[in-house]
Amino acid sequence: MKKRKKALITGITGQDGSYLAELLLKKNYIVHGIKRKSSSFNTERVDHLYIDPHYSTNFYLHYGDLTDSNSVFNLISKIKPDEIYNLGAQSHVGVSFENPEYTSEVTGLGTLRVLEAMRFLNLKKCKFYQASTSELFGKTFGRKTFDEKSIFYPQSPYGASKLYAHWITQIYRDSYNMFACNGILFNHESPRRGETFVTKKITRFLTRYILGLENLLYLGNINAKRDWGHAKDYVEMQWRILQQKKPEDYIIATGKAYSVKQFINEACKYLKIKILWTGKGKNEKCYHIANGKKKIFIKVDKKYFRPLDINYLRGNPKRAYKKLKFKPKYNFYKLIKTMIDHDLDEAKKEKILIENQ
Repeated sequence: MKKRKKALITGITGQDGSYLAELLLKKNYIVHGIKRKSSSFNTERVDHLYIDPHYSTNFYLHYGDLTDSNSVFNLISKIKPDEIYNLGAQSHVGVSFENPEYTSEVTGLGTLRVLEAMRFLNLKKCKFYQASTSELFGKTFGRKTFDEKSIFYPQSPYGASKLYAHWITQIYRDSYNMFACNGILFNHESPRRGETFVTKKITRFLTRYILGLENLLYLGNINAKRDWGHAKDYVEMQWRILQQKKPEDYIIATGKAYSVKQFINEACKYLKIKILWTGKGKNEKCYHIANGKKKIFIKVDKKYFRPLDINYLRGNPKRAYKKLKFKPKYNFYKLIKTMIDHDLDEAKKEKILIENQ
């Protein structure tokens, strides 16, 4: 009988972690996840996977923290996984300017702590995946797309922390002959995206707006362009990266870029909200047109502009397309549809609760 693989996922309660756990369980893995201790429950994205360990289960959650070397070491020593997916991070770019030290501890040094534990425990057969990011590139230097050979020039504490994690993964691979890989993932969204991220802010607001639950949305740089994919597609690529014969780094992207404003336009189109944009830059506003009247419902607020902002990021995924046989199932429009459909259901539930109070 073939031995079942064991996987350890840091950041399992996040968007990517929950989708990856689902994928690995379908592939008959035994899945272990690390979650941070909190006074409130923070496991809603994986609650549907959880089974009381007193019964037969393939899914286990453990308390741990990437800022604590002992907890990282003890868990890896206890589990002895075949694959480790390091998805844990303080992953909000804006927040990284407000909490740069914490971001560096978790996002940068957290990766080192996992790699050091693997090295010290001599887990030579264990494969390691590091969640790298398009924020490594930062300045475009006139480039239209970024590939595996593009220059790194991060523009935020988050990007700098991820760059350290990216390089330390390569250093441990080369120095200790470890199967350690970076997946440089461009922006990826889903219905499970956190509410502080711009795509989720938009879809959540619009669905609540049409039900009368919210009136006004403030956003930052709506002209910034990003290469947006679906998290469900991208976690499959994370798994495929670790199934290759040799450890390498890959760009995971769609190869197409759209602005935040285009995202809003398509979401409004899908919801049949007629809109009108006026003004430019920080004075730009979006009006809802209905019954011959116009009402401001989206405004740009300079408070949400970052100290250093990246206006354009688009990936070149040709290598991943070829070597990993990567072909996204979701395009930009289908991604928006899935997010809107989910958030509309949630908004309807919320309205029913309010009406029944």
